[in-house]
Amino acid sequence: MRWDNLDESRAALFGTDVVSRTVDTPEFRGITFHEVRARSIVNRVPGASRMPFEWTVNPYRGCSHACVYCFARKTHSYLDLDTGLGFDSQIVVKVNAAELLRRELAAPRWRGEHIAMGTNVDCYQRAEGRYGLLPGIIAALRDHANPFSILTKGTLILRDLELLRQAAEVTEVGISVSVGFLDRELWRTVEPGTPAPERRLDVVRTLTAHGIPCGVLMAPVIPFLGDAPDQLRATVRAIARAGADSVTPLVLHLRPGAREWFMAWLGHHHPQLVRRYERMYADGAYAPTWYQRTITR
Repeated sequence: MRWDNLDESRAALFGTDVVSRTVDTPEFRGITFHEVRARSIVNRVPGASRMPFEWTVNPYRGCSHACVYCFARKTHSYLDLDTGLGFDSQIVVKVNAAELLRRELAAPRWRGEHIAMGTNVDCYQRAEGRYGLLPGIIAALRDHANPFSILTKGTLILRDLELLRQAAEVTEVGISVSVGFLDRELWRTVEPGTPAPERRLDVVRTLTAHGIPCGVLMAPVIPFLGDAPDQLRATVRAIARAGADSVTPLVLHLRPGAREWFMAWLGHHHPQLVRRYERMYADGAYAPTWYQRTITR
């Protein structure tokens, strides 16, 4: 496995002192954790990215949520791991994330800019229940009054409710929960490692009840499987009932790494849709603009 040249700038991100543990308890059966000491933790987003932020913190690489469409799958190829099952079961854990973040936030060159979390892989995936990195990370951001946001499908965020409340008293905190659809059969096959959609909406309800505004990223809207008008209406109504302060729809996009894995899944579960997807995504990773605008309306 390759541990050098792993971040966007191709600078060495990890040292060579890697501890790999394969855990066989029921909660983590079949998952291997690669415990590393990162050399940096605040990462600049590449200028060509469509992301609306410049800095991220990602304490994990790989994700046991196992969402078949996850755009971050490609990053596992930088580790000489496959972007399919390897991404789902070979999890890199930056065990020194919190202490490293404190040091980088205190550096004279840092200007207190917004930091986004959960935008690559979910920082509240199951590994967080084992390693507990987020409390230290949130506490560091709180102590430096540094604005941040979190995007998650994980209900474990409620463990850190008090820390989030404290941080929101001193800086801008943005929380978004990802709920693209309510269909349980679709959820079980396309997002097999995640909490059910209704449990994620309970997170929205709880955060809102405690005075922490929470939006919903309605993503992904999956063409021909989750985009019928009645499906969209039902999802938006459920999001509204949960008390979300915003809803942002985002149509499925299929970048290299994710595209191959998703199309294999589609061929197995919905072979009649393969040709329609090939036509829809013939020009690249994103659905046609006319389709995206239809969903947004």
